[in-house]
Amino acid sequence: MSSWILVADSAHARLFNAETAKSALNEIKSMIHPESRQHEQKLTSDLPGRQAGGATFSHHAVGGKTEPKEYEAVEFARDICRYLEAEYNAQKFSQLIVVAEPQFLGNLRKVMSDNVAKLITLEIDKDIVKQDIATIRGHLPTILPHLTS
Repeated sequence: MSSWILVADSAHARLFNAETAKSALNEIKSMIHPESRQHEQKLTSDLPGRQAGGATFSHHAVGGKTEPKEYEAVEFARDICRYLEAEYNAQKFSQLIVVAEPQFLGNLRKVMSDNVAKLITLEIDKDIVKQDIATIRGHLPTILPHLTS
């Protein structure tokens, strides 16, 4: 089994593998969630509902607790984690390095299964998903943790 490196933000995730501690990265999967990049206006069908405000006859907007863009980011994190769980169950990787935009890293932590979370050997909170492979590799330690040369 190899080590996988997940590089992600709220709209794009890339998975790489590395066979040795010093090896180059090989991209094995790319996932895109364009809904996370859409304007709030496009994510909602209309404005929030309105509700009468009691004895004063005032009105105020009624909105959900989660903003649409935040909801979409969490949904994408769930999609990624479901994929990782399935690949873990198929014994495709033995360790995981996660590099993600800071807020999205928090989303991943919240929804990741314990099985996959226990395989994480390194987390880096950087938004580098759009970088080329060499640049991404440059943000990682020269010798990847827990891999043999």
